[in-house]
Amino acid sequence: MGNQAKIDILYWNALAAQLEGVGQYNNAKLFRSAVESVARRGAFQIHLSSDRAGLAQELRLVLATISNHEECLALIEPLERGILALESGRLPLFEETPNPYVCRTCGQIIIEAPSEPCPQCLAQPKTFIQYLPVYWLDNFDPFEAMVSLRQTPKDVIALLDGLTEEQLQWVPIEGGWSIRNTISHIRDAQGVMEFRIEQMVKIDNPKLESKAVFEWAAHEEERPPTTEEIYQSYHDSRQKSIKVLETLPIEGWWRTGEHEEFGMVSIKQQVSYFATHEITHFPQIDNIIRQFTEY
Repeated sequence: MGNQAKIDILYWNALAAQLEGVGQYNNAKLFRSAVESVARRGAFQIHLSSDRAGLAQELRLVLATISNHEECLALIEPLERGILALESGRLPLFEETPNPYVCRTCGQIIIEAPSEPCPQCLAQPKTFIQYLPVYWLDNFDPFEAMVSLRQTPKDVIALLDGLTEEQLQWVPIEGGWSIRNTISHIRDAQGVMEFRIEQMVKIDNPKLESKAVFEWAAHEEERPPTTEEIYQSYHDSRQKSIKVLETLPIEGWWRTGEHEEFGMVSIKQQVSYFATHEITHFPQIDNIIRQFTEY
């Protein structure tokens, strides 16, 4: 992102804040969407390595820059803990990297929920923005989540229709997952969701162990011989989850669990997370089909 884009974003944010101050919320939202759009487009064009060591090195370089911003100093210790976790090959836990809160008025960052006015501008605690690990935790309400949970298996089988097992195991030219790997990943994630829902329904605020589901996708140990069987396992697990949720009283969706990585989460948030997560893999499958069709 060029310097001009950075200047524009700062000015647009200032303009949005001023518009909100005089009650022009609809105009303010347009400028805030422009800020998000330009920042994400610029980030989309930056290609970084997914190598763990390379990412850790990048984080350490950025950490030095963050240290120059007084309003961000509260991030230094949790970031250092997060980098150490990355370097050791594990996911940082919530107790190491709690959710940060940013003052909407002056930008001051506070780690963990603020209970006092902002130390810089005296803005009230409830006006801070909380940054969650992923927006997917609150992407769907219960009704929307149930619609997605029922529909996604149908969409997945439609994507697989007519493909041979050889095509399903075809690895993209640039490397990465095959379609079989992706279906395995979706199945594994569904299994984690099924287990967590069961725990939160039966137990008050159970401990929810963090699972590195992403790393399981290419592991073929104990996998069925065909992708169709993997899909069927996913489908059957999904139907079990749907039956549990269909009988859950609406207030039951707010039953909680203590997630190692995300902190306190509700059934509603876990279902929203997994329901959104799986559809993010559809473009990945489409891209692979397009590649081996052209190949």
